This record gives sequence, C-alpha cells and structure tokens, in this order.
Amino acid sequence: MGLTASVLAIDAGNSKTDVAVVAAGGEVLATARGGGFRPPAVGVGPAVDALADAVTRAYTAAGVTSATHVSACLANADLPVEEEQLAAALHARAWGTTVEVRNDTFAILRAGVAEPRGVAVVCGAGINCVGMRPDGRTARFPALGRVSGDWGGGWGLAEEALWHAARAEDGRGGPTALARTLPAHFGLPSMYALIEALHLEHVSPARRHELAPVLFATAAEGDPVAGALVDRLAEEVVTMAVVALTRLELLEEETPVLLGGGVLTAGHTRLDDRVRESLAARAPKAAPRVVRERPVLGAALLGLDRVGADIDVQGRVRAYFEV
Repeated sequence: MGLTASVLAIDAGNSKTDVAVVAAGGEVLATARGGGFRPPAVGVGPAVDALADAVTRAYTAAGVTSATHVSACLANADLPVEEEQLAAALHARAWGTTVEVRNDTFAILRAGVAEPRGVAVVCGAGINCVGMRPDGRTARFPALGRVSGDWGGGWGLAEEALWHAARAEDGRGGPTALARTLPAHFGLPSMYALIEALHLEHVSPARRHELAPVLFATAAEGDPVAGALVDRLAEEVVTMAVVALTRLELLEEETPVLLGGGVLTAGHTRLDDRVRESLAARAPKAAPRVVRERPVLGAALLGLDRVGADIDVQGRVRAYFEV
C-alpha cells in the first residue's frame, strides 16, 4: 500500500483545473494543472476523466497514492444533487477515503477568509454568490442563468449591451454610444454588420464575452445607457450578498464579503464604487474585499477544516500559495 496524504484539493473551473496534495503537517507536497471541467458539455464520467491526469501527476510528484480526504470545488456543481453525483463519481476513483464536493465559488470564499465564515460574490462569465458559517450552515443560489433569476456576469452584460445597441441603431430605443463602440471592437461599421456577423458566425459566438470590457469602457466615457447597466450589476452584486448575509444571520455582525471573478477583480471604478456605496448603505457591518488568492487554496483549506487541522497547519498551506 502506498503513502497517504491528508488532503487532495481540487479546484476545477470551465477552463482549467488546479490540484494540490497537502500533508498532515500542512506541507504542500505537489501541485498540478489540468484542463477545464465541463460536465454539462461532455457528461460526468468524461469530465471526471479529465481531472484524472492532473490528480495522477500530483500524486506521482508527491510520492503518495491517496489522501485521507478529497476536497473538490467544481464548476457546474450548481445544485446539491449535482454535488452528490460528482462526489459519487470522485469516490469511485478511490483518490481518498472521504470526498466532499462543493461549487467552485466556495473555494474563492474560503481562500479569502481566515475561518469558514463570510459571503462571496463571483462575477465572471456568469454570476454566483455563496455564504458559510463555521457551524456548517451555508447560503447559496442555483446560479443557472435567467431561469434561476440571475442577472449579470460578463456574458449577460454583453447580451444586454447588444440589445440596447441594436435598438438604438434602428430607432426602437434611445441613443447610446454602444451602437458605435460594440461593432468597432470587431472592426465593423455598424450594429447591423455586427448582428449579421454574429448570426452567420463570421464572428464566433464565443467572442461575445469580449464586449463586457467594451461596455465598461463606454460607461466610463459617460454613456448613460452603459452606465445604467453597470449600476444595475452593482445592485445585483449587493442584493445577492445581502440576501446571503440575511439567510446566515450575519447582517448585524462584522462579516467579510469577498468579491471575485474577472469582472469584479478588473478594477472598474464605477462598478467598484457603486458596490461599496450600496453595500455600506444596506449592510453597514459588511467588510468588502477583492479576492486575489488562488481558489485551490480555498479547496485545500476546506479540506483541512474537514479533517480538523489546526490553525498552524492551515497557515502553512496559506503561506505556500501566497508567496
């Protein structure tokens, strides 16, 4: 029988996977990086297969064959039933004695706090929010898009910007500089040309996400329509945070609110200012902070929470990733 580590930490996003093997004393024995984790596109089995390469490389480098506990924070684990299905699939791989799967937003939250207590709002391609307390209570949202009441995220912002720009150009809506700046980003002369290019896929549909930064730049130039979309996103971020704080009975306590994801970490002044102003008005004791720590750190700390590691052990893991 081979050697056993304390925690196998997995942070798997849509585009990449990070793995860390952690010893009982907090030493990070090995790390590895793999490809994206997309069970909705390929199925649970093939998605877990895609994790295996990074896990195998990390175990080999660490000189171990398994772990006491597998802490996996996975993209697309949006519902408890999905977490259960993924946990069963990981357990079948025998990578560890016990397995816990959480949505990857929990990794961002745990990476940014000294104890498992706080709320995180993540805005990247989509938008999500989770909260947790040391007693195990959590707050979360399905985060499945408009069907679950979501608004925002880079993809959603791009869609809203296109809608307003199209209507501005053809006269159904009020004027906005977006009608000029969005097609110009692709070197096109008009919204009609951009609509045609997107419809015929002369511009790849996947490139729509490039329009979110154009929206922010247009808002910064003073365009009222673009500015209103940025302001609405700020209110959505704060609303999710306040609801999570309320559910966890943390609204009246000093509580960290972590902000993560590409949109919230990009330094958009108007968005950042609106989020902080609105949060101060609606949750005065909340302490907002942008999370820049690697999410795999959060997965590792959640695993160490589970195995009862003390604060010194957790500190050594944090020090490794914060160098």
